[in-house]
Amino acid sequence: MTRVLVVDDEPQILRTLAINLRARGYEVATAGDGAEALESAVAHPPDVVVLDLGLPDMDGSAVIEGLRGWSSVPILVLSGRSDSADKVDALDAGADDYVTKPFGMDELLARLRAMVRRTAPASPDEPAVSFGDVVVDLAAKRVTVAGAEVRLTPTEWHLLEVLVRQPGRLLGQQQLLTEVWGPGYETAQGNLRLYMAQLRRKLEPDPSRPRYFRNEPGMGYRFEP
Repeated sequence: MTRVLVVDDEPQILRTLAINLRARGYEVATAGDGAEALESAVAHPPDVVVLDLGLPDMDGSAVIEGLRGWSSVPILVLSGRSDSADKVDALDAGADDYVTKPFGMDELLARLRAMVRRTAPASPDEPAVSFGDVVVDLAAKRVTVAGAEVRLTPTEWHLLEVLVRQPGRLLGQQQLLTEVWGPGYETAQGNLRLYMAQLRRKLEPDPSRPRYFRNEPGMGYRFEP
């Protein structure tokens, strides 16, 4: 059973999410502030975290950083903030996906399912892919640049994995969105642009002039090793 830790200071949202998740077979733990969330995660490590950014005792990004100090658990951020800078800050801190309040329960559940799928173990026989100073170990789900490990979020990893498995092939925007985010995200080009920018920042020698992850305007992306 997948264990979900839901963190929000609004009791009604906590209750609604807990009821809906349990009805769909998830094991649910809840927390009303950041300190309680971190304590719960240490005592009973979750498989996925749903986290509100606006907590009473600390900013949600601080909770993300606290979790990332020892865990790679997928983190889905909830927030009433619509500013894209808040999204980038949360992703930079280590979040994997972002839903803006008010949100639809079906959308949130679809994103949770996609995040859980992306963290499933890989086969030990998977090969490594190298380009430039980058080595992508598909079996270990590990990336190094010039020998130094680079941490990717589960969403970044899944996008990278889809691209490097099909070198030289143009992958359409809709195809990538469906493969990485799941059905219902075929028109979420903003998600794709944001995560491609994150990958380039971490793996390209010059992110402003991408060499390996090329964009075909209006069509999609191509991995050129």
